[in-house]
Amino acid sequence: MSHTDPLAHVRDLFDLDDEVVYLDGNSLGAPPRNVAERVQDVIANQWGRRLIRGWSEGWWTAPERVGDRVGRLVGAAPGQVVVADSTSVNLFKALMAAVRGTDRAEIVVDAGTFPTDGYVARSVAELSGLALRPVDPEHLDPTDATAVVLLNHVDYRTGRLLDMAEATERVHAVGAKVVWDLCHSVGVLPIELDRLGVDLAVGCTYKFLNGGPGSPAFLYVPKDAQADFHQPLTGWTGHREPFAMSTDYTPDDGVSRARVGTPDIISMLALDAALDVWDQVDLADVRAKGLALTAHFRGLVEGLPGIEVITPADERRGHQVSLRHPDAKALMDRLAERRVIGDHRPPDVLRFGFAPLYNTFEDAERAAAALEGLL
Repeated sequence: MSHTDPLAHVRDLFDLDDEVVYLDGNSLGAPPRNVAERVQDVIANQWGRRLIRGWSEGWWTAPERVGDRVGRLVGAAPGQVVVADSTSVNLFKALMAAVRGTDRAEIVVDAGTFPTDGYVARSVAELSGLALRPVDPEHLDPTDATAVVLLNHVDYRTGRLLDMAEATERVHAVGAKVVWDLCHSVGVLPIELDRLGVDLAVGCTYKFLNGGPGSPAFLYVPKDAQADFHQPLTGWTGHREPFAMSTDYTPDDGVSRARVGTPDIISMLALDAALDVWDQVDLADVRAKGLALTAHFRGLVEGLPGIEVITPADERRGHQVSLRHPDAKALMDRLAERRVIGDHRPPDVLRFGFAPLYNTFEDAERAAAALEGLL
């Protein structure tokens, strides 16, 4: 069966081992070829030759500049996304800012959320004196008591995609705020944060954005909310005049107030280099290919002995296919021995993440054949 692939040429931009079928881009994206050369330049020239002058020659403004590049992928106009810190830290900032001064009683969180989101939400609830109420996001029921709702756009375990427009509207209907975690959807499908009036959003860059292990995360704060965005981590780089060394903290007027400490420049600029590949593609093509890839793989593995597909069959899914099998961990280990790399989520889930920029239909077929052989 032949498949049209408008992104076939993009695979050549990545440094890949053709002997390996890599289907774990939803945990760690593959490196674009240009990243190694760019990082070498950062180390040898920008740091090695320019030394401290690098800060005034582009390093200091990198969080905002790279943030704008990420913003283009999530439907955010310039000046609303900053790249800094980790997803967990940014989530803490966002939730604390969202509940600051509220007279409401609860924080609502996706009951099946990625664990760090749940941990952070619980800490915020404890610090703010609010109750934490887990809910099934498919039956979202915010009330007049809800201050903020934290939702995962794509469920990390099943790949289920939430309707951002519908959920955001439902939260706003009761006067609450919504914070979206985009870790498993950024770089997967078109996202429209500005158009949908999203209050705040966070996400990582080392999955489908291919920024590298531990690359800095991002935080979205819309312009009309920036003046009231009072985050709890008032570090010096979020100051209006960071080099004035004032003893009083005055936040920056814009999205830079979301910054905290000194940015990780080497990792930041590796991400900046990785984002170059997005200049070559249209997110509509990425989404179309992702749906086709996952549908093709699903069709190949459905009906295999002992396999249950738990990812939605319709378009309410990200770019992964999750399977349930009682021996999931052993199967994934044996697949890795056969150079098919996915991942396992306890107790019984096998995840196969398809990155449309570099995964192919042949990858899907090789992975399915290896799994069938083991079963």
